[in-house]
Amino acid sequence: MKALWKATLLAGAAYGVLAAPAFAQEAADNTQVEEIVVTARRTEENQQRVPASVSAFSEKTLERIGATDTTGIQGAVPNLNIVQGRGSNDATNIFIRGVGQPDALQTFDPAVGVYVDDVYYSRIRGTQLDLLDLQRVEVLRGPQGTLYGKNTIGGALKLVTRKPGQDFRAQGSATYGTFNQMEAKGSVSGPLTDTFAVGVSGLVSVRDGYVEDAVTGAEYNDKNTKAIRAQASWNPSDAVSVDFSADYNTQDTGITVGRQESALFRTDFFLGATVLVPAPAPGSEFNFKSRTTPGLPNSSKLDHWGASVVASIDLSDKLTLKSITSYRELSYDDYIDIDASQYELGDVFVGVRQAQQSQEFQFAYTGDKWTSVTGVYFLKEDMTSHQEAYGDDLFTWFGTPLGFTRYIDDSLVTESSAAYTNLSYQWTDKLRVSGGLRYTYETKDYDRTTTADWSVILADSTFAFTQSDSWSNLSPSLSVDYQLTDDAMLYGRVSKGFKSGGINGRANNPGEQAPYDPETVTSWEAGAKTQWANNKIRANVAVFLNEYKDFQARVTDFVENPTPSLPPLASLTVINAGELRTAGAELELYANPTPQLLLDAQIGYLDAKYEEFTDRRFTAFGNSRAFQTPAFSPEWTARFGASYEFDLGAMGGVTLGGQARYRSEMALAIDNTLVNSNVKLPSMFQEAYWLYDARVVWDSADGKYSAGLYGKNLTDEVYKTDAQEFSNIGGIRTAYYGMPRTVSFTVTARY
Repeated sequence: MKALWKATLLAGAAYGVLAAPAFAQEAADNTQVEEIVVTARRTEENQQRVPASVSAFSEKTLERIGATDTTGIQGAVPNLNIVQGRGSNDATNIFIRGVGQPDALQTFDPAVGVYVDDVYYSRIRGTQLDLLDLQRVEVLRGPQGTLYGKNTIGGALKLVTRKPGQDFRAQGSATYGTFNQMEAKGSVSGPLTDTFAVGVSGLVSVRDGYVEDAVTGAEYNDKNTKAIRAQASWNPSDAVSVDFSADYNTQDTGITVGRQESALFRTDFFLGATVLVPAPAPGSEFNFKSRTTPGLPNSSKLDHWGASVVASIDLSDKLTLKSITSYRELSYDDYIDIDASQYELGDVFVGVRQAQQSQEFQFAYTGDKWTSVTGVYFLKEDMTSHQEAYGDDLFTWFGTPLGFTRYIDDSLVTESSAAYTNLSYQWTDKLRVSGGLRYTYETKDYDRTTTADWSVILADSTFAFTQSDSWSNLSPSLSVDYQLTDDAMLYGRVSKGFKSGGINGRANNPGEQAPYDPETVTSWEAGAKTQWANNKIRANVAVFLNEYKDFQARVTDFVENPTPSLPPLASLTVINAGELRTAGAELELYANPTPQLLLDAQIGYLDAKYEEFTDRRFTAFGNSRAFQTPAFSPEWTARFGASYEFDLGAMGGVTLGGQARYRSEMALAIDNTLVNSNVKLPSMFQEAYWLYDARVVWDSADGKYSAGLYGKNLTDEVYKTDAQEFSNIGGIRTAYYGMPRTVSFTVTARY
């Protein structure tokens, strides 16, 4: 109740502040807040008419907030956290309203779906995408189970590329910045005939690393990305359109290194533990110097490509058939130094090969009072991986080092099929009722072989198993919206969603191989979407309550050693832990007081807590771990932005802009509090912090040329973005940090 009271207070206060002066204002000019058409409900609608929480960013807005890749919208969406994948720079782990993917392992499914031109990306690897020639980005907050299916239990991130058309269009830009950042990107598109147009866009982006090896001087956490996309659009008639797209993205960098946040130790099977690396001094600040294990490749390589065909035909003036066909392949070879030290404690190699194919057929009906979207969806994913875990410094036997390597080969085949419908009925001129239903059936077949290879004394051991399981789910939704005026809408929504079940991809013994069930959610949301003073001011507010059941958690453990005389073995288990509740409120505010001045603010409040966290490992403490703080769930997120344009007449114009982003204290891992206590582990938390950015941009009078100076993290704040907790393996607790202050200069030409 306390959380709902705070949420209601925030929403009410925001609404009241805006309502008082709005009716007294008259439009003084034609300046308006930008209106964006979105496809959040799989059909085109004005963002302000969608009865759900949707944040949308046009190409112009993305430039204004300084977003160059998917992580760049961090802060511009309330209750959104985008986390670079742990120990890897090619993955994006997205949390919305406190829900995301708590483990970056490839067998674990995301909770926020990523879509590019309505094509689903199954893995979080390869989703840290550069925003190349996009028309817009949409962020859908809250469960999207009815229209988007599995693994959108927290929401969805949609990227919509710019399609080639009948107008010739070309642009290019070049950037140089801190850490020897160099980037060049460009696009060109235009017609070949009256019915056929093509386009191509490409990018090369490189940057030196911002973390340095304290001994060798080698640089880590760098960037080296190349991407290209080719598109074609064919419109033989007003009733038929066919869009083809093919893309390729490659990354080749050093590893991503964090800081070791706790003491690291070696275990002697008879003499006990020996500290290898002491814990950092309490309160000490990361100096962006770390260590890695000598002799390993220390590299990260990724190749990601795919093609899609989207065909649409108007069967009548009210009915449209749409087909979305896609095929994608992903491969990556990552070396990850989880312990961030010169010792082999948590060093791993992960090589994955993944292929997915999907097909969707969609019927869209638009009548006088009825509208509907009905479809079927099929997805097959094949994934194989080879992994090696190096632990030569983990164990000794009476002081004699026991070289240890674990070899893992596994494969996962997933097949998912679904049927869905979403109907809307315009009950009156102001009242609309919408409802939807989606049925999903999914199977997973998993095969795993793992071998523990000891260099001396101990015998090698192999554990292999095959596991198959299937699940089905019915996800309904219901919403009601009421158009108070042309500029104000109230809505309420209830929906359900689910995240796929699975098989533990870290199982190394029979006690860990049990499958885990799907995670489900029931969500309630109410909100208002308003515009004032001839759309000079826009204020959208929402309050929500989400109740998750059987939420999935990767937890650390020790299990009995098959050799009774030896200590227990480290275990990493995925369990359905219980119930999680998130409640909160969100405000999105945009204002154009004058033609030159643009102000905006996004504020999110979130109260996330475990109602039940039943962990069978802790029988001595009543099996409950509800004292833990849900990860990536800061109580407050906020962003405040402003820009002002100075007209220079024939010389063009100069825009000054800036933004401030805030995050309150946030847990960075599921295991973040000492067992059966309320003592937080500081290494697994990030304290509240602010980030400040600024820009100065000159635009030519004809809009063809621009030059801009951009600064990010101007106060050089040192802050954690993520952490890994493997304390049962040599005491590993490692944190990853955001980039220090950067400055860049960009020139752009448009035709």
